[in-house]
Amino acid sequence: MPQMVAIFNGFGGGASALVACAEYFRMQELAAPINVLGTMVLSVLIGTVTFTGSLIAFGKLQGIMRGAPITFKFQNFANGLLIAVALALGVVFVLDPTLWVMLLLIVALAAILGVLSVIPIGGADMPVVISLLNSYSGLAAAATGFVISNNVLIISGALVGASGLILTNIMCGAMNRSLANVLFGAVGTDGGMIAADGEEKSVTQYTAEDAVMMLDNAESVIIVPGYGLAVAQAQHILQEMAEMLQDRGVNVRYAIHPVAGRMPGHMNVLLAEASVPYDLLFEMDAINDDFQNTDVALVIGANDVINPAARYKKESALYGMPILNVDQAGTVMIIKRSLSPGFAGEDNELFYAEKTMMLFGDAKKVVTDIVQVLKGGG
Repeated sequence: MPQMVAIFNGFGGGASALVACAEYFRMQELAAPINVLGTMVLSVLIGTVTFTGSLIAFGKLQGIMRGAPITFKFQNFANGLLIAVALALGVVFVLDPTLWVMLLLIVALAAILGVLSVIPIGGADMPVVISLLNSYSGLAAAATGFVISNNVLIISGALVGASGLILTNIMCGAMNRSLANVLFGAVGTDGGMIAADGEEKSVTQYTAEDAVMMLDNAESVIIVPGYGLAVAQAQHILQEMAEMLQDRGVNVRYAIHPVAGRMPGHMNVLLAEASVPYDLLFEMDAINDDFQNTDVALVIGANDVINPAARYKKESALYGMPILNVDQAGTVMIIKRSLSPGFAGEDNELFYAEKTMMLFGDAKKVVTDIVQVLKGGG
């Protein structure tokens, strides 16, 4: 789903740029007013940036290219220079519309700018990137609406652009980081690197039988879904497990972090596919205080959004980000493929806590095993 949303954003921006270019060549023999030429430049510039930027986002999400930030010296300066040159070419084009080559140069510069704008952004920040690119696609559509005098396109594009900016701001607030830090901070890794702090740590691997024993004796369970749940497509079997626990009298709820997953609302969409009742889904602020009174916090594929380092480790990329208070539950049960840190590259001390039960493996397989044990003991 995140990949599809990213590519759809790109297609929207690319379509706007193509329509603006086509309209220019259609109107070439007419005297187009300055305001139309100006919005034409903006449509081409924003639309092309959206298109190539979304392709990079798609590549990172799909695993075609590495999810870690890709940076080089003077990268931000280069991006600023590209914007300045593109705008300067736009002014020249508006003053002399016969210089059609200027429009093509703007397309080329915008295409490069779109790539360079997204490659330094890590996988953990993809929800922000996707919502921002969604906003860009709306702004490009609105600009194209002015070019072709289409009020519906202007209004719908403006709504998409404004809502995307609002959502981007909400995502940044959820991470307690500024948009500038997300875009230029180069935060994150591929999510496969073990943080080396020189300290040897060990964990005990638990089985599905151990998990069922703990869940069977619990009165309250809070499930924390993450990107690992989406990768494994384990939402349906997870809801089956939740229903079995509810039939046993266990109070089961889901805790949703605003930036869990790889796109805005990713976990909500995923759980809706499995027909999870909406009243069982709780946003972070609504459920965070309940973890301290919860017997078991079951974490499936989440990492950065439950990492206690965000509270105190000032040198961490996660510092200051509000997290789910999973560590306050009586028992923490984490289903994960390995001990590798999340995309922020910060090792999670919760993995090694005495109250934590680590169940290693594919989320769908592990939850399926738990369900089979529950059925066998039912």
